[in-house]
Amino acid sequence: MRAWLSPGGRICRGRSAGRRPLAGLLCCGALLASACSLGPRYHKPDVPAPDHWVTASDPAAPEWPSADWWRGFHSAELDALIAQAQSANDDLKAAIARVEQADAQRRIALAPLVPSLSASATATRARAPVLGSTSYVTGNDFNPLLSASYELDFWGKNRAAYVAAAATERASRYDRTTVELSVLAGVATTYFQVLELRDRLAVAEKNLGNAQEVLRGLTLEQRAGVSTALDVAQQQTVVDTVNASIPPLKQQLRQSEDALAILIGSTPETIDVTRGTLDELGQPAVRSGLPSELLARRPDVASAEAQLIAANANIAAARAALFPSISLTAGGGFESPALANLLTPANRVWSLAGSLTQPIFQGGALVGEYRYTQARYRELLADYHKAVISALANVEDALIAVQQTSDQVARQQEATEQARRAYRFAQMQMHAGTINVLTLLNTETSLFTAEDQLAQAKYTHLNALVSLYQALGGGWQESAPV
Repeated sequence: MRAWLSPGGRICRGRSAGRRPLAGLLCCGALLASACSLGPRYHKPDVPAPDHWVTASDPAAPEWPSADWWRGFHSAELDALIAQAQSANDDLKAAIARVEQADAQRRIALAPLVPSLSASATATRARAPVLGSTSYVTGNDFNPLLSASYELDFWGKNRAAYVAAAATERASRYDRTTVELSVLAGVATTYFQVLELRDRLAVAEKNLGNAQEVLRGLTLEQRAGVSTALDVAQQQTVVDTVNASIPPLKQQLRQSEDALAILIGSTPETIDVTRGTLDELGQPAVRSGLPSELLARRPDVASAEAQLIAANANIAAARAALFPSISLTAGGGFESPALANLLTPANRVWSLAGSLTQPIFQGGALVGEYRYTQARYRELLADYHKAVISALANVEDALIAVQQTSDQVARQQEATEQARRAYRFAQMQMHAGTINVLTLLNTETSLFTAEDQLAQAKYTHLNALVSLYQALGGGWQESAPV
């Protein structure tokens, strides 16, 4: 007789005697194979979203960011940096490796749901004494065997473990997308910071040149008796102040370039952003859509829910561990002292066995594990709720930042134009002798401050746009492949 297990865990048999015991085992296996789940059914938490955003976005913009949202800034250099970060960033590589680990764990969790099959073969030649005689006998024994085993998942423990592993794998994929979005947003904002510092450095160097030119003029006027030593000393103070502002800007610029190098997985000496200014960048418009649609576009929210699903399945697995486990094993093969007739029907051997194991005393470990999974679920439920309301708050913060920084840039541009106009008038009146040097110094300082603040306001606005793209999920949506 030969026996084996089907992929569904049912016992199959060939033609031979002994039908009744096998039929009984077959019926029991079919009955037990209809597993029942002891865990709670998962229900998606209901976190109602508001009907509309407090701050309105641009109605003329596309409703959601595209997957390549950074191209809206129209910078070929930024595009190249993003591409390099996607292929070389170390945080992203680590996230991809975590996805691969989770996929392997899912495959491991799947294994108990199907029968295990193994094959073995032994060949023995032995010499032994004959009982009651001084002679010896030498013989051979050949024994190829095929064995199968299967644990009937009557309580749904293995199925729940697989559901938990599959949900954890999905969470790792969402986490990878979250890491990628964070990395790309970091590349964009760091690149904008490099451009901002270069623009501020250019403003400082231009103002230093203007201040030095005024100083030379006052020095000549002092020699001619038109200006005083106090006028020259005051202008020298302006020159020294502007000159002292340059080293910190250079330091920040180098540090920002080093941070950019880390983000793209490169060494600091390979980064040299020598082209481009903030004024050359595009100003993409972004529309926020409806709050109710946001949850399907945030990978971190999707990850929080996937972890919640895994925790719910772990509760079922922990509860099922309190009940008996039922296993079936079957083996079949041949045994013969000669290879010539090894595979003949007369040399067939087989075995069937069933076992039931009921935990009785584990020192409270199983009950503790069950209570732990329940507490873990409650923790992740709170984390999910926080992820949802944080996502909504992130968008609100980004919308108000985009709106207000845009207004700030417009107002600062007007203030800078007025400062330039006032400085030109002050220079002309100073040469005409209608104002004193103190008035010129004041307008000069105001111009430098206005131009420096304008560069900072432009960077702040660009940073707010990137934050809005990130808050809206960067073009990702749950129905898209990840």
